[in-house]
Amino acid sequence: MIPILITLMMTTGSITSAGIAQPILLFLINFIGNMITKVFLPFILIGTALGIISKVSDRIQIGKISKYFKSTTIWALGIALTLFVGILSLEGSLSSSVDGITAKTAKAAVSNFIPVVGKILGDAVDTVIGCSNILKNAVGIVGVIVVIGICIIPIIKLALLMGTYYIASAIVEPIADEKIISLLSRNWRYF
Repeated sequence: MIPILITLMMTTGSITSAGIAQPILLFLINFIGNMITKVFLPFILIGTALGIISKVSDRIQIGKISKYFKSTTIWALGIALTLFVGILSLEGSLSSSVDGITAKTAKAAVSNFIPVVGKILGDAVDTVIGCSNILKNAVGIVGVIVVIGICIIPIIKLALLMGTYYIASAIVEPIADEKIISLLSRNWRYF
């Protein structure tokens, strides 16, 4: 979606946004994606494993370490996503104001410097920019719908997994040890 959005941004006169957005956006997406894959996901898995060991074993009590891994991951993800949103907002506001001035300047130049048909061409430029904005917004909406469609399946799977653990803890409560019940009923929060 990014190449299409960049092209549509350039057709609307958002040359500054297109020039700045692509490198910053791609860098941030790759950086945060790599951090999630290589740092946060292992932290989550280690915390989950430590939580399970702590719930099952009497001798090994490492629940605090498990909670530390969990809270560290949550804080780090929150900071990373806050920086991502902040940088995108800052970049968007700065470049959109520059792009707005550029588009108005282009329309004024076409209207004033071309004799006889300048006003008609200026209105045509304004119409093309408006239609390109509509196309750009439509592509953005389609992109959001696609991302939601991609994310909905894992969210449903996680909800079903959590429900399964909760129901399993209710079913085995009369016959299982308290540690197993505690593991099944509380440990689903790690997923």
